Amino acid sequence: MNTDTERSVRIFLIDDHPAVRQGLKLLLLQEGYDVCGGAAGGAEAFQQKGLYDAELVLLDLSLGEENGLGLIAPLREQGAAVLVYSMHEDAETIEKSFAEGANGYVAKREVSDTLLTAVSDVLGGQRFISPRAAQSLANKALSAPSTPRVPLLSQREQQILALLGKGDSTADIAGVFDISVRTVETYCARIIDKLHLSGMKALRRYAIQHGQQ
Repeated sequence: MNTDTERSVRIFLIDDHPAVRQGLKLLLLQEGYDVCGGAAGGAEAFQQKGLYDAELVLLDLSLGEENGLGLIAPLREQGAAVLVYSMHEDAETIEKSFAEGANGYVAKREVSDTLLTAVSDVLGGQRFISPRAAQSLANKALSAPSTPRVPLLSQREQQILALLGKGDSTADIAGVFDISVRTVETYCARIIDKLHLSGMKALRRYAIQHGQQ
């Protein structure tokens, strides 16, 4: 059971199955969380006020004809953490989810306690990957031990890296994508973290060398 300070935490649910959303809502309410809304897909979600109040979004990836991967970055830009809760256990989907900015990934075949642990950890600022998902990544790594690991960047991060390689400033890049300079700086920070660089100067050097490849 959560402590009193956790009881006001607001969670928004995105899953195209109403019964799944209802089950998750009951589970989370029993743990003291505030489920501030739910939706079957992205368009419905972004029309609800509850989404903009949420501190965490629990996101399915199979949303009818919509791929939930495309919602991760927009949800993160709203300020919410994103915990993927999906039936997909393949390494490629898991890697893409984290590349898009997911804070955690839980396979739907896991027991409910694993999901609750993931919620707690992500809300505490940690990343989380469930045992089944971790096993899938481990199997992929073991099947190709000689393949060097290349950090996966999201499409937007790759675009920003390319523009940095051309010498564009953060203000220039903000203008290209019609986003704030602060959002560009957030993207840069993510790239720096993924590439294990020392800072912005190192990122620009890397971008000049690799950003346009």
